[in-house]
Amino acid sequence: MDGLTSDPSAVGGEATGLRSAQVSVHEADPVGAIAAGLGPGPFELVLLFVSAQCDFAALSAEASDRLDARHVTACTTAGEIGAAGYEDGQIVALGLLPSHFRAACYLVDGLDRIDPQSEIDRLIRHRVELADEAPALASEFAFLAIDGLSLREDELTAVLSAGLGGVPLFGGSAGDGETFQRTLLALDGVARDNAAVVSLVRSTCPIRVFSLNHLTPTATKMVVTEADPARRIVRQINAEPAAQEYARIVGKVPDQLDQFTFAAHPVVVQLGQRHHVRAIQRVNEAGELVFFSAIDEGMVLTLATTEDMASHLETELSGLSRDRAPSMILGCDCILRRLEAGQNQQTRAVSEVLRRHNVRGFSTYGEQLGALHVNHTMTGVAFYPPDDAE
Repeated sequence: MDGLTSDPSAVGGEATGLRSAQVSVHEADPVGAIAAGLGPGPFELVLLFVSAQCDFAALSAEASDRLDARHVTACTTAGEIGAAGYEDGQIVALGLLPSHFRAACYLVDGLDRIDPQSEIDRLIRHRVELADEAPALASEFAFLAIDGLSLREDELTAVLSAGLGGVPLFGGSAGDGETFQRTLLALDGVARDNAAVVSLVRSTCPIRVFSLNHLTPTATKMVVTEADPARRIVRQINAEPAAQEYARIVGKVPDQLDQFTFAAHPVVVQLGQRHHVRAIQRVNEAGELVFFSAIDEGMVLTLATTEDMASHLETELSGLSRDRAPSMILGCDCILRRLEAGQNQQTRAVSEVLRRHNVRGFSTYGEQLGALHVNHTMTGVAFYPPDDAE
């Protein structure tokens, strides 16, 4: 989609304090176009989901200078979710107005050297300050955008969850298309890698944080018998070379393994009563499997099958409208879902579901929900009109 797209009324407009806009990365003045599409401010918070084709540092700095917003956050993507569903080469913006929202945003820099207690203390301070500033705004959630190549998502979500109490946390790992070279975050014009941006949000709008996936565990299991957890590498499965054994189990030869194979034949791990995906990113030069999320020796992986993605997504998103329809949904959708949709010729059908339910957001290298870093899912928040909205 070229040029500017803006339709605040399609996502609830002033009734929910939300506005959205998007523009092609090839637009001559993308920040100016985004500002025009969002309409007059001031904004409490503007979220930018930026194609990896863009000069991210320059764009985020300019956006912070020119957009009339208290905070501007941004991240690179593995694809955008815009007005037409799955899109590429776009900058998607979501603006939260101070009539309905208050936010406290901060940067977690140097993910490889965070001090857990210090981060918990800092999070609690921001929560208390936000609660003091906006005590009448009853709905509360935390949104996390994090470097998708940092290998630190599991550690940070566990730390943040310890300081959030009952406040729901969701988020996504910044992407780099299908390149897997460098992912970036920005807060108020400061761009970083090896970092995360935490946005604490309070609102007059009722909200619902959710997670969904279209996977069903099978009876086929495999055991990780040798691994390098720090680098999320599995060397052996069932005491055999990892890529070779996984290929045998899914009926492939090792040379055929690629991102489409991993999307079509996901593996899950059981945590409590639920199964969560431990998605495979790639096969490295040594024939080992590199994962998107935490992995360890002794872990039992279960092969999963996939339901029809478009139908499942329609059912799940319609479920968010059981009592009343949300005005807009902010979604973090795994790149593996996008790849699977393309492989199964469902991109158009999935995009139509996303469009119809007013989803905005981005494709990720992983998703966060509470204390967990997961894959092959969509996490997000649905925003509903306030009870007194007409």
